Amino acid sequence: MRKLNPVVVVAVLIGLVAVVVITALLVPQETNPAYAAAIEFVNAAGKGNDEIAMSHLSAELKNYVADNCRDGSVSACVDDYSPSEWGNFLNAVYRRAQPDGPNAWDVQLIATWEEDQGFSGVCIYTRVEKTDGESETWEIVRWSGFVSCDLPNAGLSGLAQDDAPNSAP
Repeated sequence: MRKLNPVVVVAVLIGLVAVVVITALLVPQETNPAYAAAIEFVNAAGKGNDEIAMSHLSAELKNYVADNCRDGSVSACVDDYSPSEWGNFLNAVYRRAQPDGPNAWDVQLIATWEEDQGFSGVCIYTRVEKTDGESETWEIVRWSGFVSCDLPNAGLSGLAQDDAPNSAP
């Protein structure tokens, strides 16, 4: 039996390590659990699935929805933010995020609707926090935006302000 060339063995090992490193670097940011919670919440609320959308909200935000959204529905709140000429909600995706300590993220999403808001998109802000320091569960504690990304202050820092449009709570 032939003995393996040590140069070939080292080259193969370096190649495998390179593949692992490149794969880790190219994993989409949507896999971050805080981002994933924000994306799932907005997509569920936008598509009328209150059960899933509400499961991502903090107790305070659930109370806000019950008191301030049409029929106590988070989907109704989202629907009421968008003008009818935009058509139906299609999808929201991760745009950018900024950490605020180890247990909170300010996450901006960009969404598309059927009409008029496809290319520039609709900018949405969510504040996502861990339910407690030990848990890996993230919940939405605030949202704002649902406005055209063409508008001034539609970026992450603008929508994170207390006076941002469509803020809850």
